[in-house]
Amino acid sequence: MIFKLAAAGAAGYALYRYATRQHERQPPVAFAAGETSGPNFSKVRNAGPAGMRSDPPRWDKVDEASDESFPASDPPSTY
Repeated sequence: MIFKLAAAGAAGYALYRYATRQHERQPPVAFAAGETSGPNFSKVRNAGPAGMRSDPPRWDKVDEASDESFPASDPPSTY
């Protein structure tokens, strides 16, 4: 009886580790490839479309100013 419980617990733990390992390999959606590696402690991506995983369909000065001001509390002065 105790061996069955131990085997079930070990199998559950192995499945949990496998599932979380697969999740850790995927970078966050907002980051371009290589943006989260290294000493990036706070996980803030670089501003601009080069720091994004997908290119936006259009990008102008207002978009750039807004992206560069994040996570500041005030909006950019170009509005």
